[in-house]
Amino acid sequence: MSNRTGLIKLIAMLIAVGIVAYVVYQPIIHNLNLGLDLRGGVHVVMEAKEKPGQKITDDTLKKTVGVLRNRVDRLGVKEPVIQTQGDRRVIIELAGVKDPNEAIRVIGKTAELQFIDENGKVWVTGRNLKDAKAGIDQEGQPKVDLTFDKEGAELFRKATKENLGKRIAIVLDKEIISQPVVRNEIPNGQAEISGGFESAKDAENLAVLLRSGALPVTLEMAQKWTVGPTLGSDSLAKSIKAGIIGLLAILIFMIGYYRLPGFLADISLVVYSMLVLGVMALGKFTLTLPGIAGFLLSIGMAVDANIIIYERLKDELRAGKTLLAAVDAGFKRAFWTIFDSNFTTLIAAVILMYFGIGPIKGFAVTLAIGIVTSMFTAVVFTRWLLKWAAESFRNPKYYGV
Repeated sequence: MSNRTGLIKLIAMLIAVGIVAYVVYQPIIHNLNLGLDLRGGVHVVMEAKEKPGQKITDDTLKKTVGVLRNRVDRLGVKEPVIQTQGDRRVIIELAGVKDPNEAIRVIGKTAELQFIDENGKVWVTGRNLKDAKAGIDQEGQPKVDLTFDKEGAELFRKATKENLGKRIAIVLDKEIISQPVVRNEIPNGQAEISGGFESAKDAENLAVLLRSGALPVTLEMAQKWTVGPTLGSDSLAKSIKAGIIGLLAILIFMIGYYRLPGFLADISLVVYSMLVLGVMALGKFTLTLPGIAGFLLSIGMAVDANIIIYERLKDELRAGKTLLAAVDAGFKRAFWTIFDSNFTTLIAAVILMYFGIGPIKGFAVTLAIGIVTSMFTAVVFTRWLLKWAAESFRNPKYYGV
């Protein structure tokens, strides 16, 4: 070993990889967003029903998705999946919700608000609502305070002026939720819904519905299935176990067959895994069971790239080239083969991301991230390691020849 510079660089890189992996592992794992199949939650398919004189269009469904997303965000659910399916269905996936039925009940309501007098005249609707906040009234009971916009405030003033001593019904989705008696004219655009709330949570849910606006269509549940937290945790544990076993098998094979280059490929796989999971965590992507499958598949593709390079390296050594020349030639001649195979797979992953839904999209996302990352680790990072190793370990036996 006449040249120790490469060995020093190699050892320094291995130590750096080990330290970084130890430091960032826990933060990455704790910041990964898990899908409902790993964390538990609910998957719902809602079907839009046409109202009299109203036709469901793409624009209607887009508005529906916007209202639903607003409601889900206000409920505090992280990384929900809300998207259209076909010409009248909406898919909703909520991971980690404690009460799936309550969440569905809140987000699925049409939330069409109306103020109607005793003669059946509609004075004000939810279209004029500016804000809705839950609170507690003077008797300690839950309530919802309403604030109307300028037009709504004027309409409400006229309604209270012309209905003094009478009741004005507050109707939500054609169901009367309150019928207060008008005691005096209300000119400031303020109203209150009180009574009938079983808990403060009910009042808060109603405020969420009213703030997010009414759905432009009526939604009916077409499908629903739930995954309990226990089942999700069990799926995650089994997936991790399978991934570890598969990864160990790959690491052992690479060292046994390719010797020193195989060991360096294993180091690259560690870096690769950290980069993929780090991108998933930083990008707030949701990891699902199919996503784990995509991750493991991309690991196989990363190893496949190394195998192509190492076989070319062995051919160059057998042809009589020096070690450093064989390393350069092996990478150059293998590059376009690796690029073509990864690029075609990336095209398929992008198509799945664009047209796929739910688990299919999760698989495609992790596969695409893995492909791009594997190109870096196999073609760039592994090349650094191999060139540094070649400066110190010159015997062809170290390289399987």
